[in-house]
Amino acid sequence: MKTHKDLDVWRDSISLVTDIYSITKDFPKEEIYGITSQIRRSAISIPSNIAEGAGRNHVKENIQFLYVSLGSLSELETQMIISHNLGFIDKNIAEDIYSKIKLITSQISGLIRYLKQK
Repeated sequence: MKTHKDLDVWRDSISLVTDIYSITKDFPKEEIYGITSQIRRSAISIPSNIAEGAGRNHVKENIQFLYVSLGSLSELETQMIISHNLGFIDKNIAEDIYSKIKLITSQISGLIRYLKQK
């Protein structure tokens, strides 16, 4: 691996952030400082922590940041469930995001397993 930009998981999580911004632009304006902001921060945290971990000199630090990304994925999933329950997003959009979250979770978990073997 040369940089975090070489990781499929980083590229996939960047794509997820783009999707999240597109979805949340249509959320109610009164939620801009509420759930909209929370969802966006959770999503941005995922590739940001992957990048930060990859930039560290120690495998243990990298793994720690990957675990933070997993936490942000769980937070994002919860916020999307709430958004769906509140009627801010429809079922198809929610299901698409859940699938992407599941994929990225699997990718990060695999990367953690790989790094622990080093």
